[in-house]
Amino acid sequence: MPLSTPQATTPLGAAPSGAEVGIGWRQPHYAQLLESLPPLDFLEVHSENFFAAGGAALAVLEQGRAHYPVSLHGVGLSLGSAVGLDAWHLDQLAQLVQRIDPVRVSDHASFARGRWTGAAGEQTTIHAADLLPMPLSTQALDTLCRNVQQVQERLQRRLMVENLSAYLRWLPQPGELEWSEPAFLSTLAQRTGCALLVDVNNIYVNARNAQIRGTPGDPVQHCRDWLDGIAPAHVGEIHLAGHLHLLPAPGEDAANEIVIDDHGSRVSPAVWQIYRHAIERFGPVPTLLEWDTDIPALEVLLDEAQRARAISACIHTAAG
Repeated sequence: MPLSTPQATTPLGAAPSGAEVGIGWRQPHYAQLLESLPPLDFLEVHSENFFAAGGAALAVLEQGRAHYPVSLHGVGLSLGSAVGLDAWHLDQLAQLVQRIDPVRVSDHASFARGRWTGAAGEQTTIHAADLLPMPLSTQALDTLCRNVQQVQERLQRRLMVENLSAYLRWLPQPGELEWSEPAFLSTLAQRTGCALLVDVNNIYVNARNAQIRGTPGDPVQHCRDWLDGIAPAHVGEIHLAGHLHLLPAPGEDAANEIVIDDHGSRVSPAVWQIYRHAIERFGPVPTLLEWDTDIPALEVLLDEAQRARAISACIHTAAG
């Protein structure tokens, strides 16, 4: 069973209707946020940055937790790993969860941990430096369900699993069923009881890259259709972020064009459109603004958060 919701006090000024809105709390804004205590509903941090038993980083997180609910967002559980979970990593996360009592805990539907077989037949477990996409196969789904259930049993709370921005795709084996991503994630939620963290920017990045590679149709409509394939009851949080569209340099191969989920700019107009559809479908789901590269002034993040709050409140009011 999930632990009780933390009772941290949110500063005055948060809107009474619409989605709860938070920002990713990164090191450049540690001191300023604690000094100004802006009106936010929660903060999100990357779990792995706080695995040490003590130190300055953990002390800062505990100060933030005294004023805001905290969401722990991980990048290292490797939930899709066929070799199983890293016991040390899961232990560190469990200790952090016990210490912080976060309002939500999440990670990705991906793998970063696998087994390499050398020329002499020896096997070594290796860790990739990125979040790698899983095959959308029944076997991969079984692996993901098993690992998610293990995490939930260890943490004694519901885990949220995020859809991935992927730059490669596994081809199905002959005769193998390839799931659609919404059906794959929905079945995961049904089988394990986990929640889904829907990153609308990731959906759009994947749709734009598919369009660049020749898939017909409107990427925004593709994203709406993707969202329509997810039951509202499964969704625990929404992520918003910026992305980078890289064009080939003069003389380069046109195949070098790509859209990257870099979390380094304001949310694009297209992603705001998709967010509106997500809120209309899922209701006022807690929403996070992510910004991890080229981090701007705190006021820029707060402005983006206020825009998300206004969109959600407007849709919530109209629906009411």
